[in-house]
Amino acid sequence: ESAQGLRRKKIKESLRLQTKQASIRVGNQRAGMDRWDSGSISAFDQTHLRQIQLNDEKQEFNKRPTKAGPRSLSHSISQSSTESFTSVGSESSEDDLSPQDKLQSTSKGLSDFCVKNIKQAAFGRKEIEIAQQEMPALMILRKRAGGEKPLAGAKVVGCTHITAQTAVLIETLAALGAQCRWAACNIFSTQNAVAAALAEAEISVFAWKGESEEDFWWCIDRCIDPDNWQPDLILDDGGDLTHLMCKKYPHLFKNIRGIVEESVTGIYRLYQLSKTGKLCVPAMNVNDSVTKQKFDNLYCCKESILDGLKRTTDVMFGGKQVVVCGYGEVSGTKEHNDSFNPIRSRSLSMDGLRVTTLSKVVRQVDIIISCTGNKNVITREHFNRMKNGCIVCNMGHSNTEIDLSSLRTAELKWQRVRPHVDHVIWPEGKRVVLLAEGRLLNLCCSTVPSVVLSVSATTQALALIELYNAPQGRYQKDIYLLPKKMDEYVASLHLPMFEAHLTELTDDQASYLGISKHGPFKPNYYR
Repeated sequence: ESAQGLRRKKIKESLRLQTKQASIRVGNQRAGMDRWDSGSISAFDQTHLRQIQLNDEKQEFNKRPTKAGPRSLSHSISQSSTESFTSVGSESSEDDLSPQDKLQSTSKGLSDFCVKNIKQAAFGRKEIEIAQQEMPALMILRKRAGGEKPLAGAKVVGCTHITAQTAVLIETLAALGAQCRWAACNIFSTQNAVAAALAEAEISVFAWKGESEEDFWWCIDRCIDPDNWQPDLILDDGGDLTHLMCKKYPHLFKNIRGIVEESVTGIYRLYQLSKTGKLCVPAMNVNDSVTKQKFDNLYCCKESILDGLKRTTDVMFGGKQVVVCGYGEVSGTKEHNDSFNPIRSRSLSMDGLRVTTLSKVVRQVDIIISCTGNKNVITREHFNRMKNGCIVCNMGHSNTEIDLSSLRTAELKWQRVRPHVDHVIWPEGKRVVLLAEGRLLNLCCSTVPSVVLSVSATTQALALIELYNAPQGRYQKDIYLLPKKMDEYVASLHLPMFEAHLTELTDDQASYLGISKHGPFKPNYYR
């Protein structure tokens, strides 16, 4: 018992000692906090107050107006429309001064161009070199025809998207002997660094991303250069260049050797000119060439539209209902399709897709895509019935497919949430997401596969060579399709990159089919 009592006494003494030490530690901590409260807290407050004042000064500075150059109508709708930049196609380091007001020149002294910033040329050159790796046909064409210079002396004026891929085409034309002047066919699709690289390579280019409508027509007019230049050939995408030259410079237009057009919209315009008797030069329709229809329109659009939607909206496609207005190679396959063509509608049904009208499904769908080449396909009546958060975009060449004028009214508010993404807000709070202001989604908001564009670009180059070198009288004042032999030649140039090998017909087999063993293997009417 005495031993147990001794152990209890030692335990109690140890507990008292531990309790005393713990009290001393707590007292020291409180003393430290008291010292912080009485002395250091003032320094903390001073630092924190300085940060608050600095933030207030920054906010006040951001409210001050800045000098700005010409802006498009859409940019004037909301203040946020002019100030939003992200990594998608932005140049946040550039100021708001219009390129028209800048005095720029290349390292060689060339000043006959107008781009956003000529200092970006080195970066643009890298983009072009990357694109060249995926555009083998144009590079082969340069090697095979470079010595002959089939476009020697030709003056080519062009109006297309100015991207790394089209830059490869433009420089190929120059390598084949042509003199080139270029403008953009879309106010949002120009890659500024690529345009600078073209200017540095002594190509007179007039284009920058985010042009206003006035800038757009000014650039095309400067590209034509009526006082100093007589173009021989037109390479157009959408028909704007052809339209302006025909209307404003008829004396230049009648001396053109030929026009090459690659878009549905541009082809419509050419046929309208032909019907009214105003088409006074031959034109080549490369949009309906087999290579463009079966490769560019099909594979390029199918992949790039998904890329554009993802980049702009971060949307998840799972569980979404989509309606596509139109059906063809561009349209691809979606859940609902609105079509006015009975043949296309039958194809849709056979493909297992639902054919309906936009009016019947507009309240339920999550995404609406137009790609008809027509006008006012999506109207204000449709917009009024869309559900909150519906995404609307266009894959046709022109923004006329969406009736934007009906949305620019006092009761609707436009809010720019990121580049090429606008929320159109109704009075009750409903929001419709409009992409790229109704312009071509894939080239405005994303990129397109170089290997696919290589097909279209090579087709255009061969069409220009054909029109420039054709003997007088071969082509009249009419619209022609690319000769099937050239169509097949373009396809053959791309086979090596896929390690594809063709079987050569024997003389007996060719005779049996009634064709040449070297092609063309399909008749001209084959599409």
